[in-house]
Amino acid sequence: MSQDTRHPFLKGLSKHRGTQPTVITIFGASGDLCTRKLVPAIYNLAVDNLLPADFSLIGYGRKPIPVEDFRTSARESIEEFSRRPLNAEIWDRIEENTHYCSGGYDELEAFKTLKKKIDEIEKGLGRETQSVFYVSTPPSVFEPIIENLGASGLATRYQRSDNHTKVVVEKPFGKDLESARHLNRVIQGVFQERQVYRIDHYLGKETVQDLLVQRFANSIFEPLWNRQYVDNVQITVAESLGVGRRGGYYEQSGATRDMIQNHTMQLLALTAMEPPVSLDPEAIRDEKVKLLKAIKPLDLDYERSDVVRAQYKEGLVDGEKVKGYRQTEGVSPNSETETYASLRLNISNWRWEGVPFYLRSGKRMARRVTEIAIQFKRPPSTLFSENEMFNLASNSLVFQIQPDEGSTVLLNAKIPGLQTRTQPVKMHFKYSATFGSNTPEAYERLVLDAMLADGTLFIRGDETETSWSLITPLHEFWSSEGQRGMESYVSGSWGPLASDRLLWDNGHQWRRP
Repeated sequence: MSQDTRHPFLKGLSKHRGTQPTVITIFGASGDLCTRKLVPAIYNLAVDNLLPADFSLIGYGRKPIPVEDFRTSARESIEEFSRRPLNAEIWDRIEENTHYCSGGYDELEAFKTLKKKIDEIEKGLGRETQSVFYVSTPPSVFEPIIENLGASGLATRYQRSDNHTKVVVEKPFGKDLESARHLNRVIQGVFQERQVYRIDHYLGKETVQDLLVQRFANSIFEPLWNRQYVDNVQITVAESLGVGRRGGYYEQSGATRDMIQNHTMQLLALTAMEPPVSLDPEAIRDEKVKLLKAIKPLDLDYERSDVVRAQYKEGLVDGEKVKGYRQTEGVSPNSETETYASLRLNISNWRWEGVPFYLRSGKRMARRVTEIAIQFKRPPSTLFSENEMFNLASNSLVFQIQPDEGSTVLLNAKIPGLQTRTQPVKMHFKYSATFGSNTPEAYERLVLDAMLADGTLFIRGDETETSWSLITPLHEFWSSEGQRGMESYVSGSWGPLASDRLLWDNGHQWRRP
């Protein structure tokens, strides 16, 4: 008796039993995100046999192109950007169920044509099929896409069943509090909150997900996770690259909109939130919102400001001379846009009262790194007082999120020898060393979770508004001040001296990752 040795996906089986028959439509199908991340993510889910047995992909873009060209482009994106090499047999199965629709994002008739295509796919399957609409476009067309999904009837397909329509919305989600509220009103006028998945790809990274496990599955950490033992917390999101050819875009964004309001605040919420009552998505998101609401308003007075902003100047990065931000194409010579920002936050609740949280993010910094560092208080120096024999450091627990995912614990240890001498030592854990280097990309997890209706790693509407309510007054203040208070830093450094002073006020200093 012969056995079927084909890949399980090719047998029409999915090892993830909860995955419903699905049609994913990607708006912005010719865009960079679709090419580099989304199509490779879908392919790798197929390799891992995590796509539903009945799966179809539809690309939607303004430009009319033959479906064969879209399929060829998708194949090429896998060959170039996938973490695994192309398996032609697996991709062929996806490719035969890959389609393309063209039309404007504000053209209702084009959306009705899209609906007919989805209905046609479903009719061919002979069963209900959920629709996942991935909005991978510039934010300027978010609103017409949402409205036309509603007007065409696409948003309400099987709204009362498990196969209800889902919409995934990329960042940026608004540019300030009012625009975020407006976009939420537009979305809530068409979709129920349970249908909406506001994406932040940082939440799909392994180490970010591991934060919950480290905190709540290890009894050695959670009892120390409070103001009694933690001295300060530092969150760094640094990039060595400049703005490149995105000067015009970055002028409208800046470091706080581009990285701090979303990525960095999400890392803060997961680090500092209270234990959720369960792993239910809403329980986790409830605690994140509570934490964000407990952050005290920023003090913007120049004498005691909680915030520093700066722009990078020319300098050396990896041994090469690079231009300053204001010399970049598309950037005003009198630009008021920050390429670096650092914040000192205080959380007003029982767990964290009096513990400063320092956040920083910038372009053209010394190296590319994202990390969360928990700095613990020093033990009483009654036994090992600091002198030349006792080199002691504060204990710390550091979560490295990129480029190398893992964690590090800093301890003090005795140096071997006849004398009692000490020095700090590090205990490292790296995902690549323990579990192999070919871990799933963030978008693989997030695309799968959206299909499974698991909102744990997505951002709720009230969460975006709460985050913006902290950042918007800062932008309004900077807008009124013009270039006043704008610092500068040399490319290839760790930021301006003023940012160091932000920590000196409390007797702290920035880590040098």
